[in-house]
Amino acid sequence: MTPEESKELRELIEFLKENNIGEFEFERGELKVRIKFGSQAPAPSAAPIDLLRLSQLLGQQQGQGTPSAISSAAVVGREQTSAGASAAVPDDSELHIVKSPIVGTFYESPSPGAPPFVKIGDQVENGQVLCIVEAMKLMNEIESDAAGEIVKRFVSSGQPIEYGQPLFALRAH
Repeated sequence: MTPEESKELRELIEFLKENNIGEFEFERGELKVRIKFGSQAPAPSAAPIDLLRLSQLLGQQQGQGTPSAISSAAVVGREQTSAGASAAVPDDSELHIVKSPIVGTFYESPSPGAPPFVKIGDQVENGQVLCIVEAMKLMNEIESDAAGEIVKRFVSSGQPIEYGQPLFALRAH
C-alpha cells in the first residue's frame, strides 16, 4: 500500500467515525475494504451522512473523481432502533407496519415543495400511494398494503432506507 493510499484510508476512517458509521464494506475489482468498529453505545440519532464526500473519498482510492459503480458496498450506521419512537404510539401490538420493499431514498412527496402523499392522522386505503422510494434513478411508488389511519412515520424525506425498514405505522380498520 502506497503512502498516498494509506493517507486516503485514514481519511475514510475519520469520515466513518465522524458520521457514527459502525460498519463499512467496499469492493471494486481487486480492492476490498471492510471496516467494523468495536461495539459502542448506539447514538440516539446519527447525523445525515455526507454521501458526496464519501463517494469522493472512495473515488480517490481508485484515482477517479467519483466512483461510477460500487459493486458491493454497505454503509451501516449504528443501530437505530425505533423503540423510542414507537413508544409514543399507543398499542404498538395493534399497529400494522408498512415496510420498504426496496433499498433507496425515501421521499414523502411527488416533488420538492409539493405536499406529502400522506400525513399523520390521514385515513388510507389498501393500494394508496404513501411515498416514493428512489432506487437507481427510478422513482418507485410505495403503496399501502392495508387500510387504516397513519399514526407514525419512521423516516424523514431524503433519508436512505434499507429493504424491510419500517416506513409507516397504521392503525388498521
